[in-house]
Amino acid sequence: MQLSENFTLQEMIDSQTAIRKNITEQFEPSDAVIQNLKKLCINVLEPLRELLKAPIIVNSGYRCKRLNKAIGGATNSQHVEGKAVDIKVVGKSVDEVFEAIGNSGIIFDQVISEFATKNSGWVHISFNSKGNRYEKLIASKGTRGNTIYKII
Repeated sequence: MQLSENFTLQEMIDSQTAIRKNITEQFEPSDAVIQNLKKLCINVLEPLRELLKAPIIVNSGYRCKRLNKAIGGATNSQHVEGKAVDIKVVGKSVDEVFEAIGNSGIIFDQVISEFATKNSGWVHISFNSKGNRYEKLIASKGTRGNTIYKII
């Protein structure tokens, strides 16, 4: 199913962890989740793709509750509702993508540079049709392995 011009439902629900752990509900999102994913693709991912003139790789889109727990996701993760996606952009660093989103006028709830180094990391971006906070955060690992969020 096509969610928008360049994004499919399959890429937004794909999960090797779900396959390995036989979490079959991951591949049967509700209509509400599908509608949220469509809004995310249309309002955020398509404008971002156009802005950066580059393909977007979805690392993690929707996560059912069991998958989210299996990977250690936050209990209140917007991924569970289909409102968030973790991405990389072909030919762009995490910092470049994070800055581009934050300065673009694209509507978003949160944009998070997650664990960015020269060759790794990703950008988390979410969209909430009931109101967006335009939060910009940087996530890094603390000394005890915990995640620390810095508001920008």
